[in-house]
Amino acid sequence: MPWSARFDDPIPIPGRKPLRTLRDEAKFLMGLSRVERIQPHWLDAIEAVILVVERNGPTMLARIGMMRALNHGKPNPKLVPRRKRAKAI
Repeated sequence: MPWSARFDDPIPIPGRKPLRTLRDEAKFLMGLSRVERIQPHWLDAIEAVILVVERNGPTMLARIGMMRALNHGKPNPKLVPRRKRAKAI
């Protein structure tokens, strides 16, 4: 798969333009400091983008890796179960 392959949905990056292609994602990842890049969540994102390009994988795999790395350490949102209304008798 070429580096110019586009994501179905761009990856939003706070304070920057969204990442639209695999090349954009690779440039972003290589722009991280060495200390950041060796963190496991960023290494997973790097590995995902390389696998997609070298093995013709789906771009969604690279997008998921990047989104997981961006959201690492953030708390999961609390899900409030919806209750069904009681049936009127």
